[in-house]
Amino acid sequence: MMKFFRRILIGRPLHNQEMSHEKLPKWKALAIFSSDALSSVAYGPEEVMIMLTLPGIIAYGYLAPISLAILALLAIVTFSYVQVAKVNPGGGGSYSVAIHNLGEMPALVAAAALFADYTLTVAVSVCAGTAALSSAFPILAAHEVAIDLAVLFCILMLVNLRGVKEASTAFVYPTYAFIFGIIALIFTGIYQALTGQAPIIPPQSLEKQFDWTMLVLILRAFANGCSSMTGVEALSNGVPMFRSPEVRNVTITTYWMSGILGFMLMGISFLIMHFHILQIEGVTALSQIVEMTFGRGWGYYYIQITTMIVLYLAANTSFNGLPSLLSLLAKDGYMPRYLGIRGERLSFSNGIVLLSAIAGLLIFIYDGNTEHLISLYAIGVFLSFTIAQTGMVVHWRRERTTGWIMNATINTIGAIVTGIVVLIIGITKFSHGAWAVIVFIPFMIFIFKKIRSHYIDMSEQLHLPIEDFDPAVATTFKVGRNMVIVPVATPTNIVAQTLTYAKSISKDIVALHIATDEVDAQKVTKKWHDWNPGVELVTVYSPYRLVIQPLLDYIIQLERQKEPEDYITILIPEFQTKKWWHRLLHNQTGWVLRTLLILKENVIVTSVPFHLKK
Repeated sequence: MMKFFRRILIGRPLHNQEMSHEKLPKWKALAIFSSDALSSVAYGPEEVMIMLTLPGIIAYGYLAPISLAILALLAIVTFSYVQVAKVNPGGGGSYSVAIHNLGEMPALVAAAALFADYTLTVAVSVCAGTAALSSAFPILAAHEVAIDLAVLFCILMLVNLRGVKEASTAFVYPTYAFIFGIIALIFTGIYQALTGQAPIIPPQSLEKQFDWTMLVLILRAFANGCSSMTGVEALSNGVPMFRSPEVRNVTITTYWMSGILGFMLMGISFLIMHFHILQIEGVTALSQIVEMTFGRGWGYYYIQITTMIVLYLAANTSFNGLPSLLSLLAKDGYMPRYLGIRGERLSFSNGIVLLSAIAGLLIFIYDGNTEHLISLYAIGVFLSFTIAQTGMVVHWRRERTTGWIMNATINTIGAIVTGIVVLIIGITKFSHGAWAVIVFIPFMIFIFKKIRSHYIDMSEQLHLPIEDFDPAVATTFKVGRNMVIVPVATPTNIVAQTLTYAKSISKDIVALHIATDEVDAQKVTKKWHDWNPGVELVTVYSPYRLVIQPLLDYIIQLERQKEPEDYITILIPEFQTKKWWHRLLHNQTGWVLRTLLILKENVIVTSVPFHLKK
């Protein structure tokens, strides 16, 4: 029954060879990876406006310069991340740039910053989408948190668990519908402004004496507006998900995204100035603009509904970016290994579930308040921008390829500017929540290093030097007909210990290796033959990356062949961690296998423990 519901919700398992079909064309990738950045026009310009229209202060005149500064910064960051994608076609964005050019610590800072940014992106996007919905239908305002969590877990998480292709099919058309609606709004609004009777922007609203108070407000407004640039880095993180030629397609898609984003930011900012939009409780600035432009007719509801949908879908940028980043961290030993394994649908399903859980917790803690969540926003992504561009400067100076001086100069300027933005955001938003991200990043680096330390300690203890192996362990002890199966991932100390025990109870022993990848299977087979423990290695290939089921099928087949008086013994090599939290870093295959086999007749299941000392 559980399997039936799993297939209904998630879909059938995908074969390894179907990976190529999960690659995205440019037009789909634009919607999938750009929804975060493009949807920010629904709240980014509004956050600038809020700072410039505090009670007693009307300073719309500064909105245009701030918008132009954000546009210039967008151009710099866009060009930089095009270079990042070219230099790191394997994906990983700023983390990959830093690990190859700056070393471990800057790479972990970038990874922690992106971790914070991606989880906040999901929380902010979902909450902003619900805010757009409740602006159009105020009766829903009392149920915003429940709506947030339902959308997060019942739609976004499930659709992404079904795989990249399913997500792109479900999400691409609403994104283009939103783009069309916003562009139509901007052109209509500009036309009305230029042909209307009233002045486009009454001069008295622009005049506000510049002093230290205004400087602080301008800097805070700029910091708030920079939230519109989150998501620009997502394309460089997802290069492997594009169709061939991957890098060229990423480059073109990045320029498309930035061009559309820049146009929409400037257009919405102009309309905010033209209509002199002020903050109204429970009503977004975009909602006010649409109502003043189109009235409260079908055009209003079209834009509000598409905005709501695309804000929800903006979270999908994180669902594509963070699991891929976590898989790289897992392969490098900084996150649990199971985060680097693709699930049945060829997506990093464990990372998707982890992201959903953390984002749901943030929504619950902050009661779905977009303004409070945005206070935590942007500092992480701009910190990763700065690290990425600094790494690119080091790369160009080392490689010295054609045009390296120009490229290094652009990246140097970008690193300086985004570094200044980090300081501005950190200072102006510190008391408004940025302190939490500043504390979170060192905490995550501590976690990364502790996980890495555990895996290093475990590797040292499990390492099996083949040249030191004692041939005497090949001695067998005949104790009747007992077919012993030892599941093996790779030759290690614990496997050697388990085989020694197996030979003490039977001479009929098979080492069973379930291979999810043909290349890895060949490596394990070669290592086994080099070691030559005197036990046959049987390899069963599992193209759907399942481990438990192929092993159970092998045991069932053996049961059918054995005589009634014979027994089958399954010896499960298991290491026992010294600290309880280390157990969270490893899969529970042994426990699942024991649970499934313990009720089988004439099948003996035994764990052979190996206790880690660190």
